[in-house]
Parts: sequence; structure tokens; C-alpha cells
Amino acid sequence: MSFKQYNLQPFLLEAIEELGFRQPTEIQARIIPIIQSKKSVVGRSQTGSGKSHSFLLPIINNVDATKDEVQVVITSPSRELAEQLYQAATQLVEKAPQEIRISNYVGGTDKKRQLSKLGNNQPHVVIGTPGRILDLITENALKVYTAKAFVVDEADMTLDMGFLFEVDQIAGRLPKHLQMLVFSATIPTKLQPFLKKYMDNPIVVNLEPQRVIADTIDNYLLATKGNEKMDVLVNVLQIGQQYFTLIFANTKQKVNEIASELQTRGYECAVLHGDIQARERKRIMRRVHNGEFQIMVATDLAARGIDIEGVSHVINVEIPKETEFFVHRIGRTGRNNLKGTAITLYGPDEEKQVQAIESMGIDFQLVRLKDGSFVEVEDRKRKMEKNAPEEVDARIRGMVQKAKKNIKPGYKRKLNEKIKKQVRKNRGADGNRKKKH
Repeated sequence: MSFKQYNLQPFLLEAIEELGFRQPTEIQARIIPIIQSKKSVVGRSQTGSGKSHSFLLPIINNVDATKDEVQVVITSPSRELAEQLYQAATQLVEKAPQEIRISNYVGGTDKKRQLSKLGNNQPHVVIGTPGRILDLITENALKVYTAKAFVVDEADMTLDMGFLFEVDQIAGRLPKHLQMLVFSATIPTKLQPFLKKYMDNPIVVNLEPQRVIADTIDNYLLATKGNEKMDVLVNVLQIGQQYFTLIFANTKQKVNEIASELQTRGYECAVLHGDIQARERKRIMRRVHNGEFQIMVATDLAARGIDIEGVSHVINVEIPKETEFFVHRIGRTGRNNLKGTAITLYGPDEEKQVQAIESMGIDFQLVRLKDGSFVEVEDRKRKMEKNAPEEVDARIRGMVQKAKKNIKPGYKRKLNEKIKKQVRKNRGADGNRKKKH
């Protein structure tokens, strides 16, 4: 397969070649023809599948640069994701024979300047966060009534971050008959009313990942065994050649605590969470891309929108409350067929969270630390089976419950004798079954 089969304009094919794209990914092969046929789409695809170019290429291919009007509106739930889309789009139009204007509107930027520029001309493609785009529409500066396509990127994250109301308001100001494209890693139930409201029989492209975690990732599980997680974390940071390490925690407070503790132990690290202002986030990311940090500590929502080249290690100091976030975290490493290492620290009270992740089809390799390296130990599930307490039947459990009521003197002694007798009987039955087999 080749991108030439989609009859893309020469400047787009040139941009694709410069990007090093050899052939379409699965989602691109599925989505591009549908968008070219002017149909609405709900696309579900995992992170790193090439989703962004699956809609940017056909949409930009259809832009009429001779018209001074908005033709495409794309919303993204975070500034970082919007910036990522903006950079990808501007890269595609660099060699266009006539200028295709692409504007990025996000919170924390100069709104007055944006309003002034919109007074002179309208962008062909609008990319940005829902709040700022809606602000500019409400100010009657951004004229979206001419748009032919509306893209809601990362719809599940948009819902999680509370921006679906703004997206709904934007959609309500767009032409009734337009192409609507919704992309998401998951399609939560709470998103369904929005989809039904604005989309009439869309084509649903649901690409289930063949593997939840890429083959290129070593997914380690490291028991802290009652030790302080910070001590274990520091030991992990000293293992091997870590080009860039992304450390995750569940809350802004925990991220700050980890970063502060690491700094007192001599580690320089970047910090990213929801309280970091837009200008500071840009400064941090610039320093990260310049190689000034080898470690970043972040929350899920802050980190989901960032793109860092060469993340060699991901460390989960805390297991995420939403198991889907685990996949997003781990997916930060092992990209572009490079090896990656993911390490999840877990304490004795986090067994249920680990099991919830395993129920998604994710396998861990249990490891321990020895002489400054990871040493694999026996299969975790086999170890759990070996250490599992011997089960007693429902009748015995009923006896135990009655014993708690202390009905008669000597009852507990008799009960214990019955339990021992029943366990011996169960063992004998197991032995006979094994002989038969």
C-alpha cells in the first residue's frame, strides 16, 4: 500500500516523504478513504497508531486556499495535544503552492492579539482547546459557520477533563450539514448522547489493539515489600542507561512530593501537572526537548498530551485508579520499534489494582533488585497459586461464622476438630483424583 493511492496533492506527498512515512498505518488505511467520501466517522484507536495524520491528510487535501474562510475546526483537550496537532498540520502545508492558514488557539495565550488578527482574515484550519475556540466564536471574531468539517480529537479525554460542554456549544454553532469526525482511545457511555445528538449514522471504525502493550516493552512489576517507595524508586533510577525516564503518580500533590524528594537526593527533574501555568509548561517542555532533564514526574492528564522523543523508562510510583491510564502511561516508551522498560512499584495493599490491570490482558514480569540490576523471579501467577491459602468448602465457612457467635461452651473446640477432619478428607480426595489422572 502507498499514500499515492489516495490522490493526495503533490505537496502532501512531498511532506509525507520528508516525514519518512513509507505506507499507511492500519487506521490511516481505514479512515482516509472514509473522510474522502465526505462521511462522518467515529474512530477508536490506541495511542501511537497514526491517528492524527489519518484525518489531517484528507482534511488538508480538501482545503480551498482561494477562499478566505474557516473550513475545518479541530478541538483538542489539552494545550500540548493542540500544539502537537498544530505542528503536524503546519509541517504538512509547508510546500503548498498557495498559503493554507492554520491557527492554534489555546488558553494562556494572548487573546487580544488573536482577536486583532482575526479581524484581518480567517484561518482555513482552526486547531485549539475547546474553551479558547468557544471564546473567539462568542466574541464574533472566529467565523465558524463556513466550516465543512469538525474534528473532536481525544474525545474520552475531553470528557474526563470536563470540556464536553464547550465542544457541544461549538458544535451547535457549526452548519447543520457538515462532516463530523470523532476520535478516541475509548468510547465511554457518557459520550454516547453527544454522538447521537450530532452524528447521523456515522461509520464506526473500531481498531482493537492486537496487543495491549507493544512487544518492544519490558513490563516489570517490582514489590516494595514494606520498604519506602522513594528508596525503591531511587534504587531503580540507578539501574542501567536511562535516556529519559517518565515517573507517574496519581495526584498533583504526590507529583510535587516525589519531585521534591528526588531533588533533595541530587536528581534534577521536570514537573508537569494541572497547576503548572501554560507559559511555564512551554518553558519546561522546551528544556526537556533540549536535553536539560533526564527525568520528568507527571500526572496522567498532564502527561497524556505531551510528546517526548526517546522515553526509555516509565516508572509507576502509584498504580493509576483508572486501568486505562496504565496503558497510556506504558505507551510512552517502546515507540518506533525502540526498546522500552516499564516498572510498576507496588506495595502489599495494592494487589487488587495489579489484578485489575492483569484482567485487561496485560502481563507483568515479576522482578527484584539485586546488585544494581533487575532479576526476574518466577511467574507471578504461579507464585500466587503456590502461596494461596487452602480453600475450605462453603459448609466449613458457615461453621466459622457460627463460631463467632460463641453459642455453647466447647463449641469452638468441636468446630476446629470438624474443620481439621474436613481438610484431611479434602486432601485425600485430591490425592485420589491425581492418582486417577
